Amino acid sequence: MNKVQENNNVLDHIIFIKDNLPNKQKQLCDYILQNHKDIEMFTVKELARNANVGTTTVLRLVKTLGYDSFFELKKQFHEIQRDYSDKWENVQASFGGNDEDKDYKTLSNVWQEGVQLLNKSLNPQLVENFRDAMDLIANAARINLLGLRPYKAVAIYLELLIEEFHSNTRQLSYDSESMFERILQFKENEVMIVFGFSPYPQRTIDAASVAYKQGIPIVLITDYLSCPISTFSKVILKVETGEKYFTIMPIIALVESIVVELGKRNSKTSIQQITNLVETLKEKKVIVD
Repeated sequence: MNKVQENNNVLDHIIFIKDNLPNKQKQLCDYILQNHKDIEMFTVKELARNANVGTTTVLRLVKTLGYDSFFELKKQFHEIQRDYSDKWENVQASFGGNDEDKDYKTLSNVWQEGVQLLNKSLNPQLVENFRDAMDLIANAARINLLGLRPYKAVAIYLELLIEEFHSNTRQLSYDSESMFERILQFKENEVMIVFGFSPYPQRTIDAASVAYKQGIPIVLITDYLSCPISTFSKVILKVETGEKYFTIMPIIALVESIVVELGKRNSKTSIQQITNLVETLKEKKVIVD
C-alpha cells in the first residue's frame, strides 16, 4: 500500500491519480467514482462490461492503485460502505399513507425524497471532509464563493448568512465575465468555495482551474466525485441530488452547517457582531419584534 493510500481512502486516491492515467483507466475511474456503492458486488468481468473497458484495464488499475488483487480492492469499498447508514426505511414508514391523499401527494413526495437524500448524503466521508473543509474556511483571510446557474442562489444565500458575522467574503457568482480578474488577485491565505453540480458549467470548471494554478485551496460542493473540478479541489463535500424531483435540501443543509460551524469557531466576535446588527436594525425600524 502506497503513501497516498495510508492517508486517504480509495476514493480519494482515485480522484488524486485519475487524470494522469491512460484514457481507458481514467474512464474506469470515473465509472467507479459514480458507482462506488456497487463495486463490491461486481466481478472483474462485470465491472469491465459496465464501465465499457476490457478486463485487462480493470486489472491494470488494481495494480496502479497498489492492490494485489481485485478482491483486495473490493474490500476497501466494503469498508467504506459498511459505515454508511441509510435510515430511509424508518423515515418512509413514518410518513404513513400520505401519498394516498391527492391533495398532499406532491408535497409528500418531494418532502420524502428530500429526507431520503439528506440521509444518504450524511455519511462518514462527508463528516470527515466537512471537518477538513471547516479548517480551511475558518482560517482563511477571505472566503470566495462561486455558484452558477441554479446554484448562484445558493452561493448568495451562503454569503448573506456568513456576512452577518464575517465581513471578509467575496461573491464571484454575480458576474462570470469579470471573475477571472478577481481570481487572479487572490492571496495565498484565501479559500474558494465552489458549487459544481451536473451538468457542469464550463466557466465554473475554468474558474476552479485558474484558482488552482494560483495555489488557492478549493472546497468543492458537488453531486459526483467524478466532477471535473475534483482534480483542482483540496476538499470535496459530496451530497446526493434528486433523481425524480429537483431539490437542493442537502445542499442547503450543508450550507447552513458551514455557517453554524463557522459561527461557533468565531464565537468571540460573531455573537457580538450579530447582537450589534440586530440592535441597529431595531433602532432603525428595519425589523420589529
